[in-house]
Amino acid sequence: MKMPLKDPEKLSISSKDPIMKNYVSLSLPKLMLCFIILTSLPCAFYSLKLLFSSNSSNQEPLIQSIVRQSDPQKALPQPGSSPNPETIEKTSLKHIVFGIGASSNTWKHRKEYIKYWWRPNEMRGHVWIDKPIIKNNTDDHDDAHLLPPIKISSDTSKFKYSNPKGTRDAIRISRIVSETLRMGMEDVRWFVMGDDDTVIVADNLVRVLSKYDHNQFYYIGSTSESHMQNIDFSYGMAYGGGGFAISYPLAKALSKMQDKCLHRYPNLYGSDQRIHACLSELGVPLTREPGFHQCDLYVNIFGLLAAHPITPLVSLHHLDMVGPIFPKMDRVESLKRLKVSSNLDSAALIQQSFCYDVSRNWTVSVSWGYAVQILRGIIPAREMEIPVRTFLDWNGVGGEISFSFNTRPVSMNPCQKPSLYFVSNSLYNPKTNQTASEYVRFRVPNKKCRWKTADPARISRVEVYKKPDPTMWDRAPRRNCCRILPTKKKRSLVIDVGVCRDGETVEEQ
Repeated sequence: MKMPLKDPEKLSISSKDPIMKNYVSLSLPKLMLCFIILTSLPCAFYSLKLLFSSNSSNQEPLIQSIVRQSDPQKALPQPGSSPNPETIEKTSLKHIVFGIGASSNTWKHRKEYIKYWWRPNEMRGHVWIDKPIIKNNTDDHDDAHLLPPIKISSDTSKFKYSNPKGTRDAIRISRIVSETLRMGMEDVRWFVMGDDDTVIVADNLVRVLSKYDHNQFYYIGSTSESHMQNIDFSYGMAYGGGGFAISYPLAKALSKMQDKCLHRYPNLYGSDQRIHACLSELGVPLTREPGFHQCDLYVNIFGLLAAHPITPLVSLHHLDMVGPIFPKMDRVESLKRLKVSSNLDSAALIQQSFCYDVSRNWTVSVSWGYAVQILRGIIPAREMEIPVRTFLDWNGVGGEISFSFNTRPVSMNPCQKPSLYFVSNSLYNPKTNQTASEYVRFRVPNKKCRWKTADPARISRVEVYKKPDPTMWDRAPRRNCCRILPTKKKRSLVIDVGVCRDGETVEEQ
């Protein structure tokens, strides 16, 4: 049987209900407590405000006071200050000091590589060598004025060296940056290391270093092209032959601790390993710039140069190990040929662009200032930008997994062999502000192709026109576009290369 509901107005709290009894007994104290808290909050807030104001009047915020009490020593400064970029002078060659590691045994012929890129009146630096060079009286002339001054490295006999495959020269070369720093040169922003068989494109080096704040700790370079070399040594190390740059503040920090650091690594192989180990102790990682090329490669590096990554070419190493970059020329002659193009437009040197001759079903690839390739068929851009494996890695292996970058195989199909054209001359026309470069066909024996596509071998020369673009790398990286121009010249192909127009893609013609 259901009980009838009581009138809400007549409901009363039963004294026999313990829950309701407790509720009533606690209600008045709780209300009083809430009243006290609410009336106290403004006072507490006002007290805190007075405390903060009082602390500010003592010219020291409360947080700073706590920090100083917990650590009485001054906090260590940052690696460098960052001044307003609008008021600072732009980095140039005068702010860079070079340290070139060399040997008296190889100096006679390797100095020819240094002559290729050294600018006596614009550059600062030294060649650091193991012992005095004995001059040969049969030398036709003295070329010291074309080269950096020579310094003898200091004695490193106190350092242990236990690597069974290397030489003690690794220790003295690793100390070149520190020894150069102690010479006290003024207005130095960067120390750049390299070997005597390394060539450097100086203007591109400046372009790369200008991107970074030289007042900070920077260690800039690149790794090896060989996957196994990187596994054996490190993917986080700048390979010394390819060259690397160390900012001035980092060089100062390195010089203070390097000798103690070197004692901890007697088992390491090379100088670059030792520098990497010490910089790791300083907590500074490698900043990768792929334009530094160690060239841990054999045979022919054409494939790498013809499809260079979209970044300035900064250096090439191991020139004694790879073949000449131009066929039927020696190594030094090849460099002189490339320098003609570099002098006209160093920013664009060997930068790849490609376009299509749709009427003849051709793909044309231009590595500006170096080479042109014409291939049968319309080959996608994502394939053309991958280097062809014309080379082997440092261990003499040529498979795709041997390299630390994507590669594609050399085609065995005679119809897919490119017609090659190497630069023979480059000129600048000030009236049109254009460079004109000529590329002449390099003839190689090839089997007959049975495709009905027009034969690229009918073209004997290629003309490429391009406006110099010194600010190319001040913009976001982008490959230049090329356009095939109409011509009445027989057996010739005429191409325009330049900044891509609005909406232009590689497919358009």
